[in-house]
Amino acid sequence: MAYSDDDIALAAEYALGTLDADERAQVETMMAADKDFTAMVRSWEHKLGALNQMVGSVEPRPEVWEGIRAAIGHSEARAPLVLPETPAPAVAPPVEGQAAEDSNVIRLVANARRWRTIASVASAIAAALVAIIGVGLSMPDLLPDRMRPRARTQIVEAKAPPVPAPSGQYVAVLQKEGGSPAFILTVDNATRNFTVRRVGASAEPGKSFELWLISDRLPKPRSLGVIGGSEFTSRPVLSSYDAEMVKGATFAVTVEQAGGSADGAPTSAPVFSGRLIETVPPAR
Repeated sequence: MAYSDDDIALAAEYALGTLDADERAQVETMMAADKDFTAMVRSWEHKLGALNQMVGSVEPRPEVWEGIRAAIGHSEARAPLVLPETPAPAVAPPVEGQAAEDSNVIRLVANARRWRTIASVASAIAAALVAIIGVGLSMPDLLPDRMRPRARTQIVEAKAPPVPAPSGQYVAVLQKEGGSPAFILTVDNATRNFTVRRVGASAEPGKSFELWLISDRLPKPRSLGVIGGSEFTSRPVLSSYDAEMVKGATFAVTVEQAGGSADGAPTSAPVFSGRLIETVPPAR
């Protein structure tokens, strides 16, 4: 059911407790006859109830009660004031149209008062909502349980890390001509790091195997270091050489004194050698 602005204002004022006795009786009569109007009044009471929750009770100071008691006692002890009778003022006869004008003025005053009440109620509700939201964000424990914001759980789907694209891989089998493999050399094309795996070779006591890079673009073989005694030996030294030169070079192993050649040049002929072949192509 649609209600007028006056009915809405009456419901709000009834919830606030600002009506006089006659108006309260009017509202209670309407509530007894109209369930929807009763629901509107209860709705206003619920909305304005938040204001009561935000304001604590305040105990008046003792001197306030003493002042009230003194004022009441003083007014009771005072003798009634008797005024001399005066003749009633003459009442001018009503002017034509004056009653209708007075009725319009009374209606306008009542409407203005109710609109002010509605504006005050709306402002109070807005202020209460702002206060509740602020308290809910900063200090939710101060709010009643039913007014506290519910905790939200956000599910974030974990994404697998991107799989790096495979780089090109090259392998060389270092062996004597027609013999079994002694070492396997693996080179990563992207980083040009290499790994030497010992397969079937073992150095004599007091000797070391040393790996060399041999290319027609270099004036002499370049040492890539001594091959360690463990199964795998890895180094990044090829990163200082051109990739195309590395792919076309010959890799050779010589037997040197323990710790490798002292002057950076091979002291004996290669005992094992081989060239790189592509085993894993780079990602396109």
